[in-house]
Amino acid sequence: MTGAWRHLLRSLHLKTLSLWIPKTCFSLKARAFWTSVTRCSLHTKPSMPPCDFTPERYQSLAYSRVLEIHKQHLSPVHTAYFPEPLLLHQGHVEWLFDHEGNRYLDFFSGIVTVSVGHCHPKVNAAAQRQLGRLWHTSSVFFHPLIHEYAEKLSALLPEPLKVVFLVNSGSEANDLAMLMARAHSNSTDIISFRGAYHGCSPYTLGLTNVGIYKMDLPHGMGCQPTMCPDIFHGPWGGSHCRDSPVQTIRKCSCAPDCCQAKDQYIEQFKDTLSTSVAKSIAGFFAEPIQGVNGVVQYPKGFLKEAFELVRERGGVCIADEVQTGFGRLGSHFWGFQTHDVLPDIVTMAKGIGNGFPMAAVVTTPDIAKSLTKRMLHFNTFGGNPMACAVGSAVLEVIKEENLQENSQEVGTYMLLKLAKLRDEFEIVGDVRGKGLMIGIEMVKDKESRQPLPREEVNQIHHDCKCMGLLIGRGGLFSQTFRIAPSMCITKPEVDFAVEVFRSALIQHMERRAK
Repeated sequence: MTGAWRHLLRSLHLKTLSLWIPKTCFSLKARAFWTSVTRCSLHTKPSMPPCDFTPERYQSLAYSRVLEIHKQHLSPVHTAYFPEPLLLHQGHVEWLFDHEGNRYLDFFSGIVTVSVGHCHPKVNAAAQRQLGRLWHTSSVFFHPLIHEYAEKLSALLPEPLKVVFLVNSGSEANDLAMLMARAHSNSTDIISFRGAYHGCSPYTLGLTNVGIYKMDLPHGMGCQPTMCPDIFHGPWGGSHCRDSPVQTIRKCSCAPDCCQAKDQYIEQFKDTLSTSVAKSIAGFFAEPIQGVNGVVQYPKGFLKEAFELVRERGGVCIADEVQTGFGRLGSHFWGFQTHDVLPDIVTMAKGIGNGFPMAAVVTTPDIAKSLTKRMLHFNTFGGNPMACAVGSAVLEVIKEENLQENSQEVGTYMLLKLAKLRDEFEIVGDVRGKGLMIGIEMVKDKESRQPLPREEVNQIHHDCKCMGLLIGRGGLFSQTFRIAPSMCITKPEVDFAVEVFRSALIQHMERRAK
């Protein structure tokens, strides 16, 4: 089904939503689901938009057995949301179904990964065709798909970013970018922001500056953190700072085209260059918008000046587009373009494969040559035929279904609706973001901007799940809700999500009052 036809069907369904809900939208256990919703809310049960898909019946491991196996044989690191983790069974576009058949609107897309929708038919078809033809060769033999994909991907990047290295994950991509920066500059020190997340491999852990990912053992040598120019929590910030339809509630005397906060944060960046690194540096990593830290945006113009300062020290500038790339921010295909900068290296993953393990590093011919002079770089699975078939299909879907434009239109619509909730509720401290990458920061009160206690945020999060909405978490204290749905979502689905979130906030305020 084409994107345009699917959207038309939805609009026709929604006109009669209050009168008719198709039976195929609910499982045999729908009654149990709505009972759980009633337990979550005695006052509001937002109507879930209809869906023209019926999931298969779950016939695998019992839930209790899953919990038992997980405890005995999988990593003991606790990452799952909710006291009773969801056991997901099937996905369809922006919908997920659990083992009981309950349906959820997925507004986190597998941690900002499912870019064009779960099990998109065109991507599925490309994968299935290639599955029956050729899975793997490694780079010691050629196959046409890697060449076709490299040409398609490089065409989406400006000169001189035209050399593509294919790998399997964001951490791998950033590992390789670190190696490139050091090989090209012949220096060691690399700078990244506090609050940055660039991976969890032994190498990239040095770049990642979120406390829970740090170890008390040596790792990631030669990496130096610098102050994050966070205009909501940092010492400087105002009402014209960020490239977003929604600005912070902090006030300032700046003109719309002049940001004093930016100038102050640049002075802090200069201080890092003067005190914490050598005279010559290898590079500077930056996410165009910080993801794990809670969708943190920088003052307009900051990255442009920072890049100039890095290059004066002989370093290269790396844009980590793992979460921001492929049209998610709406106004541009790449996040770095929103800052009017041209990086020397771009890393990408997640949305590149719509959930298939795939990543890439794109750089200049000069930097690529610097790496190959130093070492024989090899990656067994990078650029395998399956990944390239999936990646090509994803690029085609983004273009054919105008998903970048949809991110801009629907994302702006959602940001403006969420901003009204910020004005309505004292505990909603900030709404920020661009396109379909949005953060909602929860606070004790707007004056202090102190994070809402984790247990309270957990309750709101759980209530959203009970009403059929899945959203993510971020921030140093897990105080920010992260919203990053697949780029195919529609305004009626946004209306439902905002209504659910508002209902969860009301329930929370009622609990507080009691």
